[in-house]
Amino acid sequence: MRILLIEDDEPLGRVVTESLGKVSFTVDWARNGRDATTAARGHDYDMVLLDLTLPDITGEVWLKQFRAGRRTAPVIVLTARGLIEDRVTMLDLGADDYMVKPFDLVELQARIRALKRRTSAGVDLSDVQHIGPLEVGMASRTVRWNGKLVVLTAKEYDVLETLVLHRPKIVSRAQLEEALYGWNDEIESNSIEVYVHFLRRKLSPRLITTVRGKGYQLGTAEALAAEAGAPARGSAA
Repeated sequence: MRILLIEDDEPLGRVVTESLGKVSFTVDWARNGRDATTAARGHDYDMVLLDLTLPDITGEVWLKQFRAGRRTAPVIVLTARGLIEDRVTMLDLGADDYMVKPFDLVELQARIRALKRRTSAGVDLSDVQHIGPLEVGMASRTVRWNGKLVVLTAKEYDVLETLVLHRPKIVSRAQLEEALYGWNDEIESNSIEVYVHFLRRKLSPRLITTVRGKGYQLGTAEALAAEAGAPARGSAA
């Protein structure tokens, strides 16, 4: 999941970025409204965390402009303002959740996950995904093949999760890079191919299909089950 954090407080921004990074969220941190607007125009974010007091624009104005541009990413307001009037105003402007500083970082992580589940219409975000012999625990970030736990690196898991959530659609290399890397991350030219290779080796050669010129597609439950000799549980719609 790629998140846009809009926060001008350096210590808080650093703590939030590090905390979310530890649970494998990719965070782009904008310290003012101008940079946040540029980022939102250039990337398709899964979530926005918005402070209301910014050096160049108010959070209210930024949110109005964001929604006026038909941006639908969920927005969680993070602010020191605790009055009910402030909550109502921001929710009416298009915010999806509201947290008052100081807040608990573990609670923030939980709210992000919960909001993503509620707002991802048409996407199966069950806590446990079953595709034939493949089982993916979304909250625990664990993977099992035929009931046996398979250890993946963080990036390998992120590639797999992205393909699982978008099945049966083809996911382009650019979409995978968007999900995996933030502003300051260096993207190696063949990184996606490497992660796909290791996923196939650790799980199944039929796990991911390369669609020439378009991207990658998760194998069907039937194809994976046929190879593993398991029931075709969780067939894609």
